[in-house]
Amino acid sequence: MMKQWSSRRSWAVWFSCVALVSVLLAGCSGNGGTSAQEEAGSKAGTGQEQGQNPGKAETAQEPGQGGDTSSSESAQAEVDEQPSDVYYEIFVRSFYDSDGDGVGDLRGVIEKLDYLNDGNPDTTDDLGVTGIWLMPINPSPSYHGYDVTDYRAIHPDYGTLEDFKALLAEAEKRGIKVIMDLVVNHTSTEHPWFKEAAADSKSPTRDWYVWAEDQGKKPTGSSAAGSGTPWHELNGAHYMGTFWGGMPDLNFDNPKVREEMKDIGAYWLEMGVDGFRIDAAKHIYEDLMSDKGEATTAKNTAWWQEFRSRMNEVNPDAYIVGEIWDNSAAVIAPYLDKAFDSGFNFGLGESMIGAVTNEKDNNLAFTLERTYGLFSKVSGGSFSDAAFLTNHDMNRVMTQLNGNLDHAKMAAGILLTMPGNPFIYYGEEIGMRGAKPDEQIREPMIWSNTGSDKGQTTWEPLKHNRGDQVEGVLQQTGDPDSLLSRYRTLIAWRHEMPALNRGTIESFASGNESVMAYVRRTNDSKALVVHNLSGKEQRVELAGTSGGDPFKALAKTTDDRATLNGSSLTLPPYTTAVLE
Repeated sequence: MMKQWSSRRSWAVWFSCVALVSVLLAGCSGNGGTSAQEEAGSKAGTGQEQGQNPGKAETAQEPGQGGDTSSSESAQAEVDEQPSDVYYEIFVRSFYDSDGDGVGDLRGVIEKLDYLNDGNPDTTDDLGVTGIWLMPINPSPSYHGYDVTDYRAIHPDYGTLEDFKALLAEAEKRGIKVIMDLVVNHTSTEHPWFKEAAADSKSPTRDWYVWAEDQGKKPTGSSAAGSGTPWHELNGAHYMGTFWGGMPDLNFDNPKVREEMKDIGAYWLEMGVDGFRIDAAKHIYEDLMSDKGEATTAKNTAWWQEFRSRMNEVNPDAYIVGEIWDNSAAVIAPYLDKAFDSGFNFGLGESMIGAVTNEKDNNLAFTLERTYGLFSKVSGGSFSDAAFLTNHDMNRVMTQLNGNLDHAKMAAGILLTMPGNPFIYYGEEIGMRGAKPDEQIREPMIWSNTGSDKGQTTWEPLKHNRGDQVEGVLQQTGDPDSLLSRYRTLIAWRHEMPALNRGTIESFASGNESVMAYVRRTNDSKALVVHNLSGKEQRVELAGTSGGDPFKALAKTTDDRATLNGSSLTLPPYTTAVLE
């Protein structure tokens, strides 16, 4: 029987979420309101829309406002730590080609595991990530894989189940967790379930999908995912496809569908997968614009609680992160109640990019500190944030930053000093570029900009990442000033400093609008992170701003010219520093 929220509990969670948003969620300003990034689909013009308009980021707090919260009073409070991993998102098709057919594959990912993490903490030429997220690897008629035809198999372009098991084993040797995309909101029209359902209205799988005529619904209304009409005609009937006609929605009111999807999740966990990235998490029942609201969210979260309960039977430590495309903490919070460990923080991504673009502090820590208070309460202290700059549905961060290397380094500095699990989109660490359509934000990973690497994938012609546009891994590896070197340095800091690795965040008033600062704190350690976002040297006077909690040592800096003279911190342009 599907677990249902009580009316009382549902209203309580929603009331606290809305109260939070109305009172304080104005703390982060993004890079302007952005439309949802849509899944462009296959080269024939089909595909999945991954989100909807997330709304505008709110007005930033003025520098210094609310910034005294790293006081001795808060220091004495028990800290809700967020143990973390650094995850790396991989589009297998674009990553590395092991067999020369131009398409990336699982054996190619195995060959490049040492680039991600060689398992030796004493080496410095690997990236140092401790988790990877594989975009869909199941069979699919589309290049992107978000319309699945077999949930228990591997896409033949990528290899076999044995190849996947080998990847899991090799990743484990290096201390790398593997999570995979799980696309359960919909299947492909090519899935045998749908073919059977469409061909015969009396078929056993007919009710696995949503048919307007069968359920007495009118095939009208607008998709909640922003893709126009969600209804698509076939054989004289209309089926629901919230994202696209090639992706018919499954009917989760059918207990057989729910059981099948739980069995599929258990299948992969039993094989050794460490968790899932859940695609389109809030659209299980939110199909139409008219569906948006508390009742639909309660149905969605009840399903994901049911799913999580089953996954806990297989692996209670499995990490589950949901794509809940929204900037509002009120929308994300209910999914952290016995369902997901994390919800991707889309609003934070906008705020980080906005801060480095404008070279001004937008006091994002002020909002995060309070948002995390809500998330901790809703989740019983079990949530971890999932920060990222961009992903496979968004114009790449280097393109959004107009190719500004200094801004890209600062964006990395903020991302990799955030609480929770930061996610890096493949190629972000070398400054790969890309803008819609989707194929062009998923171009082949650049291992060498000379094109000489034998594993370079060629499935998609390069438009934004030709040799004269971006340096490859080979070229950046030996350059201490490269973006890749900066990512390696920042990830190493994160591993070395407990406060950066698992601490929560507290706002800190720098008194300088060009400087972003915040405290990272565990129950037994603390660190002050300071970013000079500007192209000019900046000074921060720490005396009197730390609430009796002084930081006396300059522990880490991206520029050796940074100095701490007593309580006066001087930072060269575009520098990140950590004090203890």
